[in-house]
Amino acid sequence: MRLIPVLSTLSASLLVLAACQQEPAKPDAEYYGTLEPFAEQAVYFVVTDRFVNGDESNDQRDQGGEQKTFDRPVPNAPEGMHANVGYLGGDFKGVLNNADYIRGMGFSSVWITPIIDNPDAVFTGGKPVDWGSFWTDKGKTGYHGYWGVNFYKLDEHLPSENLDFAAFTKGMHNKNLKVVLDIVGNHGSPAFTMPEDHPAFGKLYDKDGKLIADHQNLRPDQLDPENNPLHAFFNKKQEVAELADFNENNPAVLEYLSGAYLQWIDQGADAFRIDTIGWMPHEFWKKFADRIREKHPGFFMFGEDFRWNAADIAGHTLPQNGDISVLDFPLKKALGELFENAGSDYASVKDALYLENGPYANPYELMTFYDNHDMPRMNASDEGFIDAHNWLFTARGIPVIYYGSEIGFMRGRAEHAGNRNYFGQERVDAAPSHPIYQQLQRIAKVRAASPALQRGLQLNVELQDDKAVFYRVLQHQGVNQIALVLLNKGDQPADFTVAQFLQAGSWRSALSGDVHTVGDGEALKTSVPAHGVEVLLLDAPVTRADMQLRLNKLMQHKGNH
Repeated sequence: MRLIPVLSTLSASLLVLAACQQEPAKPDAEYYGTLEPFAEQAVYFVVTDRFVNGDESNDQRDQGGEQKTFDRPVPNAPEGMHANVGYLGGDFKGVLNNADYIRGMGFSSVWITPIIDNPDAVFTGGKPVDWGSFWTDKGKTGYHGYWGVNFYKLDEHLPSENLDFAAFTKGMHNKNLKVVLDIVGNHGSPAFTMPEDHPAFGKLYDKDGKLIADHQNLRPDQLDPENNPLHAFFNKKQEVAELADFNENNPAVLEYLSGAYLQWIDQGADAFRIDTIGWMPHEFWKKFADRIREKHPGFFMFGEDFRWNAADIAGHTLPQNGDISVLDFPLKKALGELFENAGSDYASVKDALYLENGPYANPYELMTFYDNHDMPRMNASDEGFIDAHNWLFTARGIPVIYYGSEIGFMRGRAEHAGNRNYFGQERVDAAPSHPIYQQLQRIAKVRAASPALQRGLQLNVELQDDKAVFYRVLQHQGVNQIALVLLNKGDQPADFTVAQFLQAGSWRSALSGDVHTVGDGEALKTSVPAHGVEVLLLDAPVTRADMQLRLNKLMQHKGNH
């Protein structure tokens, strides 16, 4: 007798659920993670000097006098290991010569390190560079490009005859590759603690080559900006190592930087990566972004704020602070722990996605990565790299892969321990035979062909142990695509049965072309190989009301508005 009300209630609930699932979705409903055009991109990041030496005539091997700037090994390297803080010859020609290699891997953009003129000498101040050290610059050069002394001038190590920056970007564009230019806003070159003042360091020149600022080898607290115009560009506080710290409150700083970077956009830069964005206040970057976008509406920028807490870095993404995306450091931390360690659990990344009610303006516009040049490279097995790429190229965000990761290059190595070692043409030529490369190319090309993977909402079904199941859904202006992503990072094949939110129709594998026909009320059953991925596509609008309701909520709560 007591079961009757329970059964009646249960039956009624099931009828309501069935009715909801059969109710057609509104044809005009729109679902998307982002409409940002740059979200279509997949980015390959190179430290230009360390990628490929395409032209030895620009190596400047005699530069620096007694302390040559070319080929400076890091001291105290363990036997069989090496790193270098001198120039090693990588240049525009080395990148352009390998544009087909990069494009053929499935990438559509190349992020290059700063191109501005750096000191033509070795820094003699600061703490000595040693194996594995961090923020140590004594004995180091500006091979990386971040020590600018003239932001309007191209560094001499990069161009070749008939290949300046404008010609380089034109050549890359002809290969269907965009160029992301790394820029610096908060600092110049190392500027103090040298045994004696050096004419190459702590200076700043304008577009005409005129000296406009000089640290004069003085510590920041010794500067006198009120009485010495050459000090007015700098702050009287020490921030990053011995670098000259720009005064964000001096209007001339904004004028100088925005003018320089507008010049490089005019020569073909397609987007900016902003170094150390967190060292300047939001007000500065808002003014900078407004100046850039006044002449180039919608110009995409993303910043580096090396902090692990999303609340600390999300402010950059807000419209009132410049609407600048960021590298997703909180997710990077979760991904490193996930793919470096056997037995890890996909559930550990769920919170770092911030798909709902997060602090970012839009989590789908974040740049996702697992390592870069400022931290140890990911210390994973080949299978760990493959699993990481399968995730990055299917989950929310814009993927960024650091040069050499396609072969697990220098895995686990930090900055002064091999992280930025020279890659070279031989490794480029051999890479296509490497299993990491082959699987990366496979999934990168799937993302390149799928608008849902590029811009769709992410609706998680299961993130647990070695398995991840989620949808990416795009329904916008006549483009309708639902992608069902199945990931298996385990060492054995895994069986998947998916019923939740599954829409009837013919689901086509983006990898094999096989078609899985699903009827109303049926589940989809398939197997995914060890360390494998499956992406099933349904090119149709959403017709399930339960999925529509869930997507409506994701649309409403995906960003901080």
